[in-house]
Amino acid sequence: MRFYYERNEPHTESDRYAVCKQVSYHLGTPLDPEVIWTEVLAVRPGIDPAQRTFLDTCITACNRSSWRPADQTDVRVISEKHGVVGMVDRIGADGAFSIVRAAGALPYGTYAADRLRIASCAISLQEMTGKEVTGGFVEYIPDGVSRHHAVQPRDRRQFLSTLHKVRSIRDGEVPHHPLNAPCNRCRYKERCESSGGRRLSDLM
Repeated sequence: MRFYYERNEPHTESDRYAVCKQVSYHLGTPLDPEVIWTEVLAVRPGIDPAQRTFLDTCITACNRSSWRPADQTDVRVISEKHGVVGMVDRIGADGAFSIVRAAGALPYGTYAADRLRIASCAISLQEMTGKEVTGGFVEYIPDGVSRHHAVQPRDRRQFLSTLHKVRSIRDGEVPHHPLNAPCNRCRYKERCESSGGRRLSDLM
């Protein structure tokens, strides 16, 4: 549903993500808040100055754990077979990959959206390298937590199902309202409730 409503909107990253992303470049090395904040200002000159406090929170949290430095950052991954392109935030010398999140970590496990992204990155990397990629890490920077997710068959099924739904929307279908959807915290709740689940051609 979010893809349907946001498909024509420009994507802009949040201030929190800009801070977390910049911290991620320094993981595995001493985290100097002044150096990182200077970089944040260079990348995002109009950032809210209050995010400087958030940066300190992230650094304090990340300093509680040990991190492996990245061998490569911002690596574009692609699956020609499935027609998808994405970005891996960090890849270690051993080939293990990570995605960076500006959200807090769950008490256990990873969010459904993160599992889907890990699956799509793993599928793409495996196609690109010809080597088996069984999973990846999700790095929740505000909590200083890195969680490994091993890709499961259900993740691959969800990946294929999502591709099918996205292509249907691009073909003009209005997605059906899913069961047990988290509507109460969705900003599209009112628009979604008024949708009749018809083809776009029927609405015009």
